[in-house]
Amino acid sequence: MPGRLKSTGLRIAQALPVVAGVVIVSFLLTRALPGDPAVFFAGAAADETSIAQIREAMGLDRPLPVQFLAYVGDLFRGDLGQSVMTGQSVASDLARRLPASLELTLLALMISSGLAVPLGVMAARNPGSWKDHLCRVVVTAGVSLPTFFTGILLIYVFYYLLWVAPAPLGRLDFIYLEPDAVTGLYLIDSVFAGDWETWLGALKQLVLPAMTLALFTMAPIARMTRAAMLQALSSDYVRTARAAGLTDRKVMFTYALRNALLPVVTTLGMVFSFTLGANVLVEKVFAWPGIGSYAVEALVASDYAAVQGFVLCMALLFVALNLLIDISYSLIDPRIGFEAR
Repeated sequence: MPGRLKSTGLRIAQALPVVAGVVIVSFLLTRALPGDPAVFFAGAAADETSIAQIREAMGLDRPLPVQFLAYVGDLFRGDLGQSVMTGQSVASDLARRLPASLELTLLALMISSGLAVPLGVMAARNPGSWKDHLCRVVVTAGVSLPTFFTGILLIYVFYYLLWVAPAPLGRLDFIYLEPDAVTGLYLIDSVFAGDWETWLGALKQLVLPAMTLALFTMAPIARMTRAAMLQALSSDYVRTARAAGLTDRKVMFTYALRNALLPVVTTLGMVFSFTLGANVLVEKVFAWPGIGSYAVEALVASDYAAVQGFVLCMALLFVALNLLIDISYSLIDPRIGFEAR
C-alpha cells in the first residue's frame, strides 16, 4: 500500500508539466481568437472610448507576459476569472454546468457499455455468423449517424409521435424542484433527499439525450471488445484452459474476458474524455445546460476566462481519468504492477 501511494504521487507529479503546458497553450490560443471581449461586453452601440475603457478595466491593454503572470497568479488563488457572457465567476459557472455534463456522459457510457460489451463478446464467439454481422451493422450505424440527427429523430418518435418522453427542455421539468445540491448530479442528489418523484423526473429527462450519446459511443467500445476477445480466444492460455476440461463459460468469462477488459477500459477512458467535451450537439438539441455548450458560447463571444477555465477543467479531468485507468489495470489484472506503469 505505501508503494502504491508513492506511485500515485509520482503519477500526479508527472502530470503537473502537462497541466502547465495546457495553461500556457490555452492562454496563447485564446488570445489568437478573432473578436474582442471588450467589444462584446460593451455592446453594439458603444464608442471607441468606452471600448478602450472596458479593455483597460479587463486588463487586455497590458502586454501578454503581464497578462499571463496575472492569470497564473489568479489560478494559484483559485480564481478562474469572470465570464463576460454570464457576469458570474467562471468557477461557479463550471461548478453548475459540469455536473450536468458528467451525469449525461456517465449514464450514456453505462448504457453503451451494457450493450456494446455483450455485443462484442457475442460477435467474437461467433465470427462470421449473423451475430457478428449484426454487431458490425449496429457499430456502423451508431458511428455514421450524426448525434444531432439521432437526437432529433428520437425526439420526433418518442416525444412528438408517441408522447412517452417529456419535452426536451433541460435537466428537469418545471413542475419539479431542483434537489439540494450535494454532488450536482440530480439522480444522486434526489436519492440523498429521498425525493423519488424528482428522481423519476430527472431520469425521464435524461433518457433521450443519454440514448443519443450511447448510440454514438457504442461503436468504439463494441469494436474494441470484439477485437480484444478474438485475440484472447486465440491465445495459448485459453487453448490450455479448454484442453484442461474447463467449461466454456468459465473459459470465456474467467480467462478470456478478464484479459480482454484491459484495452476495453482504455477505450472507455478515451471515449469518456472525448464525449464529455464534444457532446455540445446533444446539449444543444435537448437544451441541456452542460459544459460543452458553455465552451462553444464562450468561443463565439471570445470570452477568454471561460474558454481557459473550460480547457483547464478538461485537462484536470483527463489527468484524473488516466490515473483511475492505471489503478483499474492493477485491479483487473494483479500481474500488472502499478508501480511499473
